[in-house]
Amino acid sequence: MGGEIPKQYLPVRGRPLIHYAVAALCACPQIARVYVVLAPDDTLWQSFDWSAFSAKLTVLYCGGAERFESVRNGLAAVSAEVAFDDWVLVHDAARPGLSVELVDRLMAEVGEDPFGGLLAVPVADTLKRADIGNRVLRTEPRVGLWQAQTPQMFRYGLLQRALSLLEGAGVTDEAQAVERMGFQAKLVAGDITNFKVTFPQDIKLAEMILGGKA
Repeated sequence: MGGEIPKQYLPVRGRPLIHYAVAALCACPQIARVYVVLAPDDTLWQSFDWSAFSAKLTVLYCGGAERFESVRNGLAAVSAEVAFDDWVLVHDAARPGLSVELVDRLMAEVGEDPFGGLLAVPVADTLKRADIGNRVLRTEPRVGLWQAQTPQMFRYGLLQRALSLLEGAGVTDEAQAVERMGFQAKLVAGDITNFKVTFPQDIKLAEMILGGKA
């Protein structure tokens, strides 16, 4: 985002961006506990009031340099509280459009799937492969392509094992880590409103989406 404030704390409709993900997950009756993994030196979290979620929310100051490291560290930190076969959902703090309905859909459709699953949306736009000069090299077929979202849902033991095998090998989400073990996660239809805030202009889009849900 290019700013001094970490993205998850940028103000969106009067609240930090991460608030909306926390609120959605804590509102899900099937979720027993919500863990927020923060950098060890994070000082901004305590600037906000999280008391409304205190019944479910726990903060873990064990984040890593990469996403997979933060998830791996978080799983290790809760090892005494989670059983091997318990379901774990991993969600991006920068996806404020998550709803209880989407989480319910993910849980219902993954059900007892042996490999787990994730929210995703089919790719609708035409995809272009660029060369080093940012000119179109070729058009890529989009048939069968999905854009991964979160939450991504896996058994605790499987996910912990998948992430423990990684050594900074360019894995960008949990489904890819599980895929490298030879397992195929189930794709569950998400929604475009569950997008990831990535660029400065995305803040306005998030405010519009959240305003429509208010």
